[in-house]
Parts: sequence; C-alpha cells; structure tokens
Amino acid sequence: MRTLRQKWNVPQRDRARHYRQERDRDRGEAAVEIVILTPLFIVLLLLVVALGRYSHAHQLTEQAAGAAARAASLTTGGSAATTAADRAARDTLTGLGLTCTHVTVAVDTAAFRPGGQVTATVSCTADLSAMMLAGLPGTATVTATAAAPLETYRDITAGAGT
Repeated sequence: MRTLRQKWNVPQRDRARHYRQERDRDRGEAAVEIVILTPLFIVLLLLVVALGRYSHAHQLTEQAAGAAARAASLTTGGSAATTAADRAARDTLTGLGLTCTHVTVAVDTAAFRPGGQVTATVSCTADLSAMMLAGLPGTATVTATAAAPLETYRDITAGAGT
C-alpha cells in the first residue's frame, strides 16, 4: 500500500492515469449494494404494511365487540341479547369493511340483571391474503372482548340470563 507521500511522488504525466485506476476499482459497487439491499427493503416494507393491517383488523374487531355488548345491553332478555349482539357484531364488521372468513360472537349473560353487565366476545378470522407475498399467513384470527353495564332501574323479563 502506498503512503500519501508516495502517491504525490508519481510523475505528472502518470498522475491522471493513477487516479483513473483508483476510481475504476470502485466502479459497480453501488449497483451491487442496491441489488442486495432492495429486496430487504421491500420485505421490510411489506412487513410494516402487514402489521398495520393486522392492527387495523384488531381495532375493528374491538369496535364490533363494543357494538355487540351495547346491543345486548339494550335488550330485555338473555336469548334476545345473544341475537342482538350477533347481528350488531356482523353488521359492524361488514360496515367497517373488514372481510372475515369466519365470525364467532359469544355473549356472557350470567350477570344479566339490573345493575349487572353483559360481555360480548367477537372472534374474526380476517382475510390477509394480499400479504402472502411477505411470507405471512393468508388469515389471522383476531379476538376482542367488551362489556356493557346494564341499567340499575330497568325491567328485565323473567328467565333473562338463560
């Protein structure tokens, strides 16, 4: 390896050729770096998008669980609460644009009495098939639970909670 003093001791006529040779050694390195790093950046970008879609699906499922619990709390009986919660959750998921291949709505009416609460659990198998290019699965099951209080002074039919 040449020292700085030796580089400057190159005769004037050879100096231009000397610098051209050093510059030509690095030629093509940027192209190789781009070829190696571009797929990594693309996969990283797809991973960020996939995580964003999963997070969005989780938020929409939480919103559907809240709507289901609220709809169940407005009914006067346990069986009506289950039906209203199922309808509210499905309508909310459809209205928000989340494509679920399978939706399950479970309603806990054990505390369905004045001053009690009703709990709804919504499980949605979300379709994430657009993210399969990133190596992620085509579906993801997202589950959310929400509770809604029942009014203290309300008329609840006999047999509620069954």
